[in-house]
Amino acid sequence: MAIAAKFIQQSGMTEQAIMHQDTPRELAGSHILCEALLREGVTLMYGYPGGAIMPFYDAITSYPALHHVLVRHEQAAAHAADGYARATGKVGVCIATSGPGATNLVTGLATAFMDSVPLVAITGQVARPFIGRDAFQETDVIGMTQPITKHNFLVRNADEIADVVHEAFRIARSGRPGPVLIDVPKDVLFSKVMYQASATATSEEFLQAQAVERPAEHLLAQAARMIAHAQRPLIMAGHGIILAGAYEELRAFAEKASAPVITTLLGLSAFPDTHPLHIGMPGMHGPAHTNKAIGEADLIIAVGMRFDDRVTGKVSEFAPKAKIIHIDIDASEMHKVKVATVPIVADAKIALEALSEAVTQADNSAWLSEIRSWETQNNERGKSIQRDDTNKFPDPISILNAIRQSTQGEGIVVSDVGQHQMWTARFYQWTRPNSHITSGGLGTMGFALPAAMGVKMGMPDVPVWVVAGDGGFQMNIQELATLQQEGIALKVAIMNNGYLGMVRQWQQFFHSRNYSETPITGPNYVKLADAYGLKGMRVTRREDIAGAIKEAMETEGTVIIDFVIEPEMNVYPMVAPGSAITTMIEE
Repeated sequence: MAIAAKFIQQSGMTEQAIMHQDTPRELAGSHILCEALLREGVTLMYGYPGGAIMPFYDAITSYPALHHVLVRHEQAAAHAADGYARATGKVGVCIATSGPGATNLVTGLATAFMDSVPLVAITGQVARPFIGRDAFQETDVIGMTQPITKHNFLVRNADEIADVVHEAFRIARSGRPGPVLIDVPKDVLFSKVMYQASATATSEEFLQAQAVERPAEHLLAQAARMIAHAQRPLIMAGHGIILAGAYEELRAFAEKASAPVITTLLGLSAFPDTHPLHIGMPGMHGPAHTNKAIGEADLIIAVGMRFDDRVTGKVSEFAPKAKIIHIDIDASEMHKVKVATVPIVADAKIALEALSEAVTQADNSAWLSEIRSWETQNNERGKSIQRDDTNKFPDPISILNAIRQSTQGEGIVVSDVGQHQMWTARFYQWTRPNSHITSGGLGTMGFALPAAMGVKMGMPDVPVWVVAGDGGFQMNIQELATLQQEGIALKVAIMNNGYLGMVRQWQQFFHSRNYSETPITGPNYVKLADAYGLKGMRVTRREDIAGAIKEAMETEGTVIIDFVIEPEMNVYPMVAPGSAITTMIEE
């Protein structure tokens, strides 16, 4: 019998009571790891067992409050934990064994790191005497993950485990969030030491005790003066708004400053598309009027965004007429790409609240009207490029409109990476806060299906749609088995054009239509769904889109819809690499 289970049986105490008791007791490292996770509020984790991590898997059977989801590939464990964290704001947890288990987590950790997602990965390691001897399934996961984690730990003794877990969660949650890795040798998991739960504060207790710093008053005053004198101000809102939960603060500030709001790819749904001040997404595939506004602005107020190259295009020509107020919780982002006139290192929620107090009510209606006139000039032409009514294939705009209508805008959409990602970003109407989840910085194909699994398990009462391409969907297609096993109800829309679409588009524009290795075949998705015990549909006509989506919503469990779209449909507009974002390919 496992130690904790035996203790429960002998004492007659509940697991919850044991978790919070102050009495020291002897526990194996594997059980201390479970205890520490419970104290951090963990109830859900994704993983795959193996030799080095096996003692932990033996221990979790004594802790039924820790629900473990057996994925079919460790990369999916990291993406699922990532999706859970993005949707809930909690720390996601993933587990893997040493060697190939740990290396399979790497892409997921890099995805979370680039997008500032709080995640704790726990990996088994070979026993301490074998470290550095090329033992079976040994890899230097600490060295491998240092560039793509906020921090990582090699636990050398069982009595360190609880402290390391609490510190890992604190680091993952605090400041700019991100992934942390804990590597635990197998013999440490077996080792027994005295454990006392009350000896260590949880990360939540620690962070609650920290004072939240308000931005320096002289910086607020300087920023307020710049905003008051600006004739053409713009707010650029990024993922930091969502991470800080600063939705109301952003709205209040934008309305008081009378400043049009742009939302980046990861900032989409931070500010409602339907708000009169919202003018779109910037950058490589942003609408012409949005990019033109950046070119004409005299002040950029950048909040929780990092001036990514897909946003800026040619940096020297990005916002050439504008001064910049940059608000970000990470000091290393200041002046990294664009020099800020006023750098404010602070939490977005606190900074925007303080800035709202500092500014006076403004009226920039003439500037907004000018932007709207540019939008009108480009809008109808842009829509005609994206949707050709003479083409009877299902089209992306109609698919996205039907998905939104089916959820009344209250669903969460998890997109993969490629053309469909840009169509989703541009043409879905984002009104529910934090309803858009995608891989931004790393651009990880295969992200959407496992990430959506984590989103749905974190938000079980919210409809969750996966929008994927036929290329990315096949990268983690094995997780359909996990969805069926766990009874998770995702709705999946595959925009199937028979190509690696975004790469093909670049080949068309920049490589004389040399479609080298971009045509891609796939399975019969209806038969595939059936093989996994799920429902599948295939839609080849535009007129059948709404009916298929309605049927999917009315069907229990996961449903896969294979939408066969125009093979060579492109995303417009597009900014060529190295060009200014005001110079766009529009057809």
